Amino acid sequence: AMVAAVSGEPFPILPAIGDVALTLLLPFAAGQLSRPLIATWLAARKPIINRLDRGVIVLIVYTAFCESTASGLWWRYSPWVIAEIAAIAAILLAVVLGVTTALSRACGFPLADEVTTVFCGSKKSLANGAPIARILFAGNPAMGMIMLPIMLYHQLQLIVCSILARRYAARAAAAAR
Repeated sequence: AMVAAVSGEPFPILPAIGDVALTLLLPFAAGQLSRPLIATWLAARKPIINRLDRGVIVLIVYTAFCESTASGLWWRYSPWVIAEIAAIAAILLAVVLGVTTALSRACGFPLADEVTTVFCGSKKSLANGAPIARILFAGNPAMGMIMLPIMLYHQLQLIVCSILARRYAARAAAAAR
């Protein structure tokens, strides 16, 4: 609905859902089904597989930003717009972390379950967000700007959660004494 409001044209939701399913769900299902057959082979090559996985994500993001740069998108926005997007992403992350922490404690979860809730509850993956954005906004020259909030949130989440992980580890160590 939001895309239709911006472009003035109806958004073909069923083809988009089909494209997302083909791009994300079908490979996931195929991987899960083939795992018993190739798990040992993959485990022996885990560092290469991890680099390949991250490399594909980097290429998707790089392509989106190149297309945006070629279309002149970045000249249309002031640096303040990017700063505002970063601030909104930071606020969203803070709210999500605060809510998941408060809910975990209100439910009386043990520390291990609180950690799981906080980290999993705030997780937004660039690995899923980038392909979905590519499908939904295919050919849009503003793709870099569309993906910018996802990228900023993802980076902030990695930084903040690494700090939280250290704090949780110290808390667990203190509780074990």
